[in-house]
Amino acid sequence: GWKDAISTTIINFNNEKMQITWAARELFPSENVSFSYTFAEGKNKVWKPCPTYLLDQDYNSGCLFKTEGPTLAISIRNSNGSEELFSKTLKSDFYIKPNRPENVTFFWKADTVTVSCNKPERGVKCLTLELQYKSKFDKDWQSRTSKCCSVGEQGFDPRKCYSFRVRLKRLVPYCNVVNYSSDWAAETFWMNGTLLDSCDDDIKSHSKTVTVLSCLLAVLLVMLILLILLCKCQRLRKSVMPAIPDPKYIFADLFNDHNGNFQEWIDKSDHAMVQTKLEYEEPECIIEAESQQEDEKNCDKQEPQEKIFSFSRAAENNDPKAAQIACLMPTSNAIASFAGFQILMKDDMYVML
Repeated sequence: GWKDAISTTIINFNNEKMQITWAARELFPSENVSFSYTFAEGKNKVWKPCPTYLLDQDYNSGCLFKTEGPTLAISIRNSNGSEELFSKTLKSDFYIKPNRPENVTFFWKADTVTVSCNKPERGVKCLTLELQYKSKFDKDWQSRTSKCCSVGEQGFDPRKCYSFRVRLKRLVPYCNVVNYSSDWAAETFWMNGTLLDSCDDDIKSHSKTVTVLSCLLAVLLVMLILLILLCKCQRLRKSVMPAIPDPKYIFADLFNDHNGNFQEWIDKSDHAMVQTKLEYEEPECIIEAESQQEDEKNCDKQEPQEKIFSFSRAAENNDPKAAQIACLMPTSNAIASFAGFQILMKDDMYVML
């Protein structure tokens, strides 16, 4: 009964090669066993020794040989082959592990992706095509299975990068007694119908864009801060050290009209100031005389020539006070005061006290 308890692993690689393995160290710890097999049926079986052993710490732990038919018989014996330790007869077709898909193609349209591969030469009805995919935002693979050899899926975001992988699976229990699948085909990366080397490229490009924008914003912020500090420094400098005015702009006529000749400019300026002062003070005499308009008329009627002669010369001597006296002097005998002096008018004579 202990022979039936021996556990073996049987794999038929695409119905081309057979691999039988066992736990050598656990099942046969004291000796190195031998293996033989046959694909013949009936009484006249021809047993073949294992052409290639698989080793586990120098102990025979498996055998690899060519698949030659649908029915397989195996035998495990002691090291010299005198005693059979384990034997079994099986259908090799129920242990097929398919090869990985070949010539995998992707067709991307809108949000739908269709994946297809070449059909195997045999056993197509027993195969299904499995598609797995995930984006950089997914933790686990999403799976979709269809009959060989095309599978499609909807709902893909064209703005995301996806990883895709496909494999072939044998149907259980109709074709296999063990759920064997092929190895995964090479993983590919796609984004909106464009094949990429890696989804990291999309992350790197996004990170580069973010880095460039961050640098630009930082530069603009630094420039703004420097501009504000510059304005504040200029205001502080002006408040602490006021700017010295440029005489070229204050005395424009000195430099433009007189070419910097100060004596010529000051002489002309004094003459202009005298003229301006006279023109400005004469109206003041008229304004101050308005309050005594009637007295002035009487004054003009009695002694027009002498008063005009006497005080017009005073005006010619640039004495504005004398001009004011001529206008403010009363016509009758009276005493008037002006600038600390008393002026007495008696008959046709003016006496200043």
